[in-house]
Amino acid sequence: MSGNGTILLPVRFFRQFLDTLKGELGSETLTRVLEKAGLAADLIDPQAVSRFTSQSAAETYARIQKGLRLYYGRGARGALVRIGRLLWPRLLESASFSEKAQAQLVRTLPPAMRRKAALELLARFMREKPEGTTIHTLDLDMMLVDHASATTQAQQETLAVCYVTLGLIQENLFWATAREHDVDEVTCRATGGNACEFKIKLEGK
Repeated sequence: MSGNGTILLPVRFFRQFLDTLKGELGSETLTRVLEKAGLAADLIDPQAVSRFTSQSAAETYARIQKGLRLYYGRGARGALVRIGRLLWPRLLESASFSEKAQAQLVRTLPPAMRRKAALELLARFMREKPEGTTIHTLDLDMMLVDHASATTQAQQETLAVCYVTLGLIQENLFWATAREHDVDEVTCRATGGNACEFKIKLEGK
């Protein structure tokens, strides 16, 4: 989020999200999802993506995810978590030299230290501004706080909706530790929260 409250999303993150959708859904299904979101089908064209700003990327990211929730209905959570998990390796592949160096460092750390370092790397991919996504250590758990939360822009829901982010966190931690982690979105801006907060349970890990 910028200083004036505008919600921002890195365009390169948005591009990898679209590429993940195309790879997972196929162009025909993705076109139907875009129609449900009231978006043009040519959005999947690389030239169209190149015209996006961080602000328009955030707006469109939220609309596409709403379209996905409408398309999948009750199966939306599982489908979007899977998309989030598939998105993580794409982010790694497209990372900058310094980000790839950071990723290599994560894998060399002692197992107990990898989780926070891995989440910091994920936060770097997700945020446009340093304060956009932060990592916190609790007594027995950890917390990723998405202050900008592009997913929830102009969304009002009764349940938390940041399933893609949930999947990203799960895959990020599995990549770092080779273990699955319990991750819950305990607060969501779409339901009236001030930020989207994801609790990662560490006990027994």
